[in-house]
Amino acid sequence: MKELWQLFITFLKIGTLTFGGGYAMIPAIRRETVTKRGWTDEEGITDCIAVSQSLPGAFAVNVAIFIGKQVKGIPGAAVACFSLVFPAYLTILIILMFLGTVEDNVYITGAFEGIKAASVALILVTTVQLGRGILKTKTAWVIAVISFIAIVLLSANAIYAILAGGLIGYFQYQYGKRKEVGDR
Repeated sequence: MKELWQLFITFLKIGTLTFGGGYAMIPAIRRETVTKRGWTDEEGITDCIAVSQSLPGAFAVNVAIFIGKQVKGIPGAAVACFSLVFPAYLTILIILMFLGTVEDNVYITGAFEGIKAASVALILVTTVQLGRGILKTKTAWVIAVISFIAIVLLSANAIYAILAGGLIGYFQYQYGKRKEVGDR
């Protein structure tokens, strides 16, 4: 029960205090689940993020479900998901109730512009942190650069970059295994 309560409080805090969507939540999720709570390690959170990105649905929700399941099984996944989503759900309900009175408010508009700009910085921080943990080989760097170019400059669908990266990683792993067996 204690772990479920900790999951609830942790993901409620993340869902309440983080603006900018799923990618902006990653530094907070990483800090809470790796550094503070020790629910996973750097490699585990990196794997969780990689898997969550390639699944359908909201990215941060997928991460919360993954971590919750790892900590306390299906009940943990449900608690983590609910507590991450609930603040946004409640906020949207409140905004919808008052939308007509605030949509032209210069202060609200200015605040949202600032929040969006800060969210870009959070996403950049996440990219740098993940890059340090993931891009350890030349092959990983090549996959990242080619994927970036294909998606950003050539407007390729991201799913193709994910699938190509997975195939290249698989073949590199198989090649490494064969080479290791041959060296014995």
